[in-house]
Amino acid sequence: MLRENQTTVTEFLLLGFPAIHNFKILLFLIFLLLYICTLAGNFLIIALVSSSHQLRTPMYFFLSHLSLSDILLTTAIVPNMLYVIMAEGAVISLAGCITQYFLFSASAVAECFFLTVMSYDRYLAICHPLRYSAIMDIKLCCQMIFWSWFLGFMATLNMVILVCSFQLCNPNVIDNFFCDITPLLEHSCSNRFIVDTVLSVLCIPCVIPPFIFIIVTYVCISLTILRISSTTGRQKAFSTCSSHLAIVCTYYGTLIAKYLVPSKGQSLTVMKITSLLYTVATPLFNPIIYTLRNKEIQAALRKCISIRLQTMFE
Repeated sequence: MLRENQTTVTEFLLLGFPAIHNFKILLFLIFLLLYICTLAGNFLIIALVSSSHQLRTPMYFFLSHLSLSDILLTTAIVPNMLYVIMAEGAVISLAGCITQYFLFSASAVAECFFLTVMSYDRYLAICHPLRYSAIMDIKLCCQMIFWSWFLGFMATLNMVILVCSFQLCNPNVIDNFFCDITPLLEHSCSNRFIVDTVLSVLCIPCVIPPFIFIIVTYVCISLTILRISSTTGRQKAFSTCSSHLAIVCTYYGTLIAKYLVPSKGQSLTVMKITSLLYTVATPLFNPIIYTLRNKEIQAALRKCISIRLQTMFE
């Protein structure tokens, strides 16, 4: 399988977690449980938003698409990762590797835009409450959702075209549990400076401008909240933003640590842990944060459960 150093690569060997040979079953069960909980939590949010009239607002409409992107992201990574863990390494074709990268990266970039759209929604609701309903209508909501998905897939498509434009050479071993852009381009026979430059040009616009926009909106939101005279009003305004802000900090923190902090000098273990945070942990945090901190979702869930119980005992 390993050919001469300049032989074109047609498949990769994903090493996964070679250091945990004696704990592979335990690790498999942990990640399987996390994956099931992630799917259950995000599908629950989508189902509640779709079925509950009190959750049919722009904020929860955006949240349902955030959950959908989490499902796509984690499903692109975790099932194959579980196989890699049990097989203690697995071969994946170049086409399969690029497909995996495309699916998870498209959903990850789209999530950046969803979080940006949600911050704009909170900005309008708190800073311009009288104009909120007129501005944030169903047409604008659908347009923002469409462009978030579209930009996510188009930005990732440019990355895929970049990978396909370079000749990938041996060794065809990736010391990771999934196919990411960095290890793929590390196998390029081309000049590494050019590869890193193009990668930065493509990655930075997908992360930094949305992050700056979110920071600016929350500065405006904070100033508006501080001007609210009543303590109850300030607490209510802050509670509507706290869940979203917690997700932004978790998601962008891991994303920036992974892709914008120089990887030189970082150990492979640290890089794998960072990858696990945004591919496994963050999709699970989103539904947990919203279900534990959001009273409207809790109320909709209780109502749904009570209706089901009444139906069962009738």
